Formats: sequence, C-alpha cells, structure tokens
Amino acid sequence: MSSAVSRDRVRDVLAPVVSAAGFDLEDVAVTAAGRRHVVRVVVDRDGGLDLDAVAEVSRVVSAALDDSDVTGPTPYTLEVTSPGVDRPLTEPRHWRRAAGRLVTVAGGVTGRVVDADDERVRLDVDGETRELTYAELGPGKVQVEFS
Repeated sequence: MSSAVSRDRVRDVLAPVVSAAGFDLEDVAVTAAGRRHVVRVVVDRDGGLDLDAVAEVSRVVSAALDDSDVTGPTPYTLEVTSPGVDRPLTEPRHWRRAAGRLVTVAGGVTGRVVDADDERVRLDVDGETRELTYAELGPGKVQVEFS
C-alpha cells in the first residue's frame, strides 16, 4: 500500500458518513492493484443489507472519498460489501444480529443465540439457556446450517 493511501485515514473519512447513512463501518482495507488502489469497505446494519442498501452506502462512500484528498492522486476502485458469515462475532451488535443463529464460542461450546445486549449474550445450549458475558465468550463463530 502506498503511503499516500492510509487505511486509518480512509477509515477516519468514511466512519462519520457511513454512520450518518445509518450503517456500521465494520472494516476498511486498501490494497495496491497495479497503478490503482482497491478500497474495500465492509458495512452492516440491523436487518442486514440488500442490493439497494449497498448501492446507497456506495454512493455516500464514493462521494466522501472524492471530496477528500485521502486517496491522493492515485486512482482507486471502490468495493462495498457486507461482512461474510465467517466474520468473528466480537461486538455486541454482531451478537445481536446473530439472534437465531447457531454459534461456537470459547471452549468449543455451541449454542443458538437467543438475544444479546451491551453486556451479555443468552445462548440456548442443548435446551438450556445460558447467559455469558462477552469476556467469557471470546469471539464467536457462526455455524453454517443446511436444512
């Protein structure tokens, strides 16, 4: 990555506009691709993202990048995406959005997320509800279920 395009600077420019549009900025990656950069922006929100939401946030992100000098003179390609199922659950909002999903947590415990708040998660583990703090859980991993 060129020193002219800093991931942290891009994140600082995008965080307020993504938030104002009603989304959470989950990650930013900037990679060199020949004579240009690829700016990959990962966003999410309660209820998930559909194509219209991705298009909406793409417009505000593109405008913010164009209005700033954060990418310098280097041309860039913008990619806006949602987090994949393999993203670790590390923030309370991740756990809240995983309600109803089967997850594996620290110690190999597997359960279904009942709900989550700012301090703890309630999991259904083999028919028994367990309340665990985020410190007890560690990062969670959503299990893909085929039914």
